[in-house]
Amino acid sequence: MKKSVLLVAVIAVMMILISSKPKPVKVFMAGDSTMADKPIPDNPERGWGMVLPSYFNDNVVIENHARNGRSTRSFIREGRWDALIERVSKGDFVIIQFGHNDEKIETDRGTSPDEYKENLKRFVNDVRTKGAYPILCTPIMRRKFDENGKFVDQHGAYPDKVRELAKEEDVPLIDMHRRSEAVIEKLGVEGSKRIFLHIAPGEYKSLPEGRNDDTHCSLEGAMTMAGLAVEGFKELGIKSLVKNLRPTDKITTTFTHPFNDNL
Repeated sequence: MKKSVLLVAVIAVMMILISSKPKPVKVFMAGDSTMADKPIPDNPERGWGMVLPSYFNDNVVIENHARNGRSTRSFIREGRWDALIERVSKGDFVIIQFGHNDEKIETDRGTSPDEYKENLKRFVNDVRTKGAYPILCTPIMRRKFDENGKFVDQHGAYPDKVRELAKEEDVPLIDMHRRSEAVIEKLGVEGSKRIFLHIAPGEYKSLPEGRNDDTHCSLEGAMTMAGLAVEGFKELGIKSLVKNLRPTDKITTTFTHPFNDNL
């Protein structure tokens, strides 16, 4: 009899503990190489989606579907969007950032600005159909200065298409384009090199000749861009994300677990 009472008590305590544990917040990410996971060993490149877990406690689960070289068009064509949306449930968040490869209209990945906007609209509608929450991001800036040290925007009409869609469909927007521009300009011609990939010869075995890349981020750059996204979550007042942010002194580099979609 005593054993039965004890067992019931243990089960009751377990049920209380389980019910009191907060429900995990699930975040999906769709995008290109500026957001994507990267190999860790002997590789300086990092995507900002890859390091976004650095800012959250363990109650936020981030699944990064972003892939190198993808546009909205190729992400759909390859079945990557369908694979992502099948995993989305009511109440989840889906962060969407494309543009760098949509702009390459001379390739089979390229889209016109209007097609880009329509593809993003499809993403938004699909997410909402699942009872989840889309968050649109404009593409982060490439680093480019002219001969006078003035910053040069290379994204053309594409960021404005994201802004238009966000306004028309009432979608939360994080303007990574303007936010990253402000960071690059503040750091200046030389200082901004460290958040991109300006690698001297011999620093990495995989890069014996070094690398000068003003599109993709270093670890510092990826952490900076992810921090800009976090600022956006705060300004948008997304409570379920903001309440699970780590205290500033507890922020430590944490990577997503690479998701294998077999595509």
